[in-house]
Amino acid sequence: MKVATGLVIGKKASPELASQAVAAAMLKANIHAPSSVLLFLTSEFAADPHSAIVAAAKAASCTQIIGCSATGIFTEEDWVLDSPAAAAMVFSDLSFTHASLENTDENLLLTLAAPNAINTTWLNAPNTNTRRFGGVSGDATGHGPFSVWQNGKGTTQGYCEVSLQNASGAVGASHGLKIISAPRRITAVEGNDVLSIASLPAFATLNAAWQKHNGATEHFPYHQLMAVHASKASAIERGEYGLASIIIANEDNQSVTLTKPLHVDDWLSWAIRDIDSAQVDIVKTANSLKRQLVDEPEFALLFSCLGRGPYFYNGVDQDLALIKTLFPNLPIIGFYGNGEIAPINGINELLQYSAVLGLFSKSNVAYL
Repeated sequence: MKVATGLVIGKKASPELASQAVAAAMLKANIHAPSSVLLFLTSEFAADPHSAIVAAAKAASCTQIIGCSATGIFTEEDWVLDSPAAAAMVFSDLSFTHASLENTDENLLLTLAAPNAINTTWLNAPNTNTRRFGGVSGDATGHGPFSVWQNGKGTTQGYCEVSLQNASGAVGASHGLKIISAPRRITAVEGNDVLSIASLPAFATLNAAWQKHNGATEHFPYHQLMAVHASKASAIERGEYGLASIIIANEDNQSVTLTKPLHVDDWLSWAIRDIDSAQVDIVKTANSLKRQLVDEPEFALLFSCLGRGPYFYNGVDQDLALIKTLFPNLPIIGFYGNGEIAPINGINELLQYSAVLGLFSKSNVAYL
């Protein structure tokens, strides 16, 4: 399999950027007619991506083009934020196949979605073992006019889901969190409010964890603290957990309001976003995925939260840099989005502040 990427940056969002990115990738891979193309465009294209998609299709002589627009995009060459740019990955022997829900058992589906298209109806379809990975296009607020395309044209449903034929992959999520409290069982909830944990007021457990970590009683940094949860304490200890951001800690009634409802008997730990932990975790995730592959990976797909990339790492995308160090010359493509999708403990989770990595080769693999 031949795979390569191209990244082109310009002063305005012109279709030529897309065609040039595809042409650069084809030249690098020595491919004259790709079987398929992944195309990511920056948000400057969001109002009218059609002309750029058509330009990419003409350059590749191929209609199997999927992708989306996002605030930032990257390849192994570089990352781009705040400038018009196009990133393409071309393949010689890989095709994107639409998967019907009747035939999705054990499939690993690349899933791209606009913010307004995310819903549980298709994210976790009943009676299937579909494992989804990918990202949500969008800006920091999630209200931009972003789009998704498949088969060289925009999708009316706002998302696409395809299997990667002739490639096997392993996918995992790196949360980049430091756990600051031991897992405890949730004992009372009301909607999105966690009322008590281990029969103690939820607010008191969060406050104790924060003071122990920070050594001070200053206000909680809600943008950094998270609730991590799983059905078993051991899952949290293994790093296999779901995430929920904290909306507010209510000192009056001692509850903590989260961005999604949890359940009594779930296990919960409090955690904080941490640069050192994030770097250790992305390396651990990448090495674990590599061990699942029979052969060396031939390409990587990386979907990173806008708050996880250069904005988190003080102007340098350390996740991308570390993956490049682990896998020199490996073609990598991805974008900074408004949410990340990954299978965790049998459930397709919509994540925040995470990085979802997929490594792919032509060999068979035991999926996560």
